[in-house]
Amino acid sequence: MLTVRLSRGGRRNDPVYTIVVTDSRKSRDGGFLEKLGQYNPKEATALKNVKVDRLKILMSKGATISDTVRTLLKNQKIALN
Repeated sequence: MLTVRLSRGGRRNDPVYTIVVTDSRKSRDGGFLEKLGQYNPKEATALKNVKVDRLKILMSKGATISDTVRTLLKNQKIALN
């Protein structure tokens, strides 16, 4: 099953997360199928380059979105419906 979730990157004590599409059985930073955006918790505009149209297509095909990603999108007022 495909899942949209965060993958950690950046340096120690300075994380930058990438919103990725991956198989739900893979590890957090394991292989992914597609990058959908970036999240930097230390910046005012936390989400960058989010591909909303691609997210909607993946959801229509049955991909699940992690609770964290769903909350981030909701806080930035990005509608998925």
